[in-house]
Amino acid sequence: MSLFTILISTIFVNNYVLARFLGICPFLGVSNKTETATGMGIAVTFVVTLSSIITYIIHHTILVGRLEYLQTIVFILVIAALVQFVEMVLKKMSPTLYNALGVYLPLITTNCVVLGVAILNIQEGYTLVETIFNAFGASVGFSLALVLISGIREQFEVIDIPEALEGFPIALITAGLMSIAFLGFNGLV
Repeated sequence: MSLFTILISTIFVNNYVLARFLGICPFLGVSNKTETATGMGIAVTFVVTLSSIITYIIHHTILVGRLEYLQTIVFILVIAALVQFVEMVLKKMSPTLYNALGVYLPLITTNCVVLGVAILNIQEGYTLVETIFNAFGASVGFSLALVLISGIREQFEVIDIPEALEGFPIALITAGLMSIAFLGFNGLV
């Protein structure tokens, strides 16, 4: 599989949020404002890409053979350390974004996209370069979906929506429609 195919596939065809349904919590929780969604997308991109590289190296140098049963625990520890690093950097460099992300920033640690990408990279048997492209594509796909739904949800504030659909129900319907729309990319790769 070519690197370009892996990248396009993870962004559009096998989007982790809209096709694999991983990362729904931050997808629906942080998607009220485009600025917050963009910041979360950048943070997730950094964490997913870097954690995939580190977990790949740890898996192939330490865990392969006798310690593979520790994979999930080790991967979670790596992800938690990276999220702490991102949290400290955002607190120093962008306090407004740090405050806007609020509780969702530490929740990147438990975001199943981050762990899912790391584990699926190993299961798919990707090389280190393929792992990097898959991780970057997955996080860009996550960010794209997050920014798209946040733009739509911002428009919901200015249009008339039936009272029964306001808030979370219309967000779920929108996510479902976006998922169906992304099915159109299936023939792309």
